[in-house]
Amino acid sequence: MENFDVIVVGGGPAGLSAAISAARAGMKVCVVERGDYPGTKNVMGGVLYTQPTNEVVPDFWKDAPLERPVIEQRYGIMSKDELFTAAYRDPAWGQPPYNAHTVLRVKFDRWLAEEAEKLGVMIVPETVVDDLLYHGDDVVGVRTTRPDGDLGAKVVILAEGANNFVAVKAGLAKPLHPDSVAVVAKEIIALPAEKIEDRFCLEPHEGATIELFGDSTDGILGTSFIYTNKDSISIGVGAMVGAMGRKGWSPNDLLENLKAKPYIKRLLQGGEIKEYLAHLIPEGGYNSVPKLYRQGVMVVGDAAMFVNGLTREGSNLATTSGLIAGKVAAEAIQSGDTSAQAMSVYETRLRDSFVIKDLYKFRNLIGLLENNPHLLGEYPEMLNQAARMYFTIDGTPKTEVFKNIMGVFTKRRGKSGLVKDMFKAWRALK
Repeated sequence: MENFDVIVVGGGPAGLSAAISAARAGMKVCVVERGDYPGTKNVMGGVLYTQPTNEVVPDFWKDAPLERPVIEQRYGIMSKDELFTAAYRDPAWGQPPYNAHTVLRVKFDRWLAEEAEKLGVMIVPETVVDDLLYHGDDVVGVRTTRPDGDLGAKVVILAEGANNFVAVKAGLAKPLHPDSVAVVAKEIIALPAEKIEDRFCLEPHEGATIELFGDSTDGILGTSFIYTNKDSISIGVGAMVGAMGRKGWSPNDLLENLKAKPYIKRLLQGGEIKEYLAHLIPEGGYNSVPKLYRQGVMVVGDAAMFVNGLTREGSNLATTSGLIAGKVAAEAIQSGDTSAQAMSVYETRLRDSFVIKDLYKFRNLIGLLENNPHLLGEYPEMLNQAARMYFTIDGTPKTEVFKNIMGVFTKRRGKSGLVKDMFKAWRALK
């Protein structure tokens, strides 16, 4: 049996960040990846943030296979064919050190794996980790599905994604629940660069993102997104598995429904579908975070439910948690102590970082939206109706317009209902 200091299960951003972090500290590291190579099994919306990634590979943007720097972020609330939008644009984000880039995971993850290999990390592809190896109660490695595939390790870092089977077997996590995980359906649609730039009002090489709520998912808890790549557009829909089943939707049907919207249809016109992907994304938030460590083991990234759906953040939480875990693993091994107490340093540092702080801040939001479906059902309709009334010029005095707009909300929800909704939202976000 070959032995390593650290074995990382999963070759996504969290796993590779952990591997690079540990390798830089002098550890002998192995990454076990079930895909043909890192990236083939990985799916995310496609936005990579600069600050955490730069801590993994300094000045990564000079060499990494990135698509476009994001200079504009748009948010939209849909109701049938109506759309209420807000946006922020900063051309300075199109220059180093940038704020974020769109990426295609197949390209980027493979590049990041090559950066890990430069530091001596061994990548073992096409291999599934079935369980941890134990000597008594101590974790001493992993068991793979390959013949004679046991691998020894002093510390194992689980970065297996939302399907965290090994973490469940280890008693660290509970089996996935339909109301704590979303399924994302995504297409990559080829378009010439000049058409992308024209339709999104961009200069050459600049990028934009669009996040859509409300009717874009038929009022189901979730979001839709459109991201610009060099010569393609990534479009997708993500919604809670349980809610989709209750409303009779499939992920693909939701995606086709989105693409049929006039606003979306125009952006995609003339494009050619190049790839279709689907993936599970943890959306349970802080209340679904599993036990993050035990003797010789830490859980990072999606496997730890580190996704903040409201702010469209996942890759930065994954990268940061991986970096911290890799450092803690190296420190524990160097001190000769891989006990649960030594591993607990990982959670302590996470709680001192934005990762746990942000998840905790929005810990009640999922429950608020699940228990009050009218927030994503009725309010998008009311908001768009109010906008239509405000912008329609038909000779009606503005005082009457404002009165009618208020009537839209009070008629649907009543004054007491509006107050209750605002109070619930305040409590969820305080």
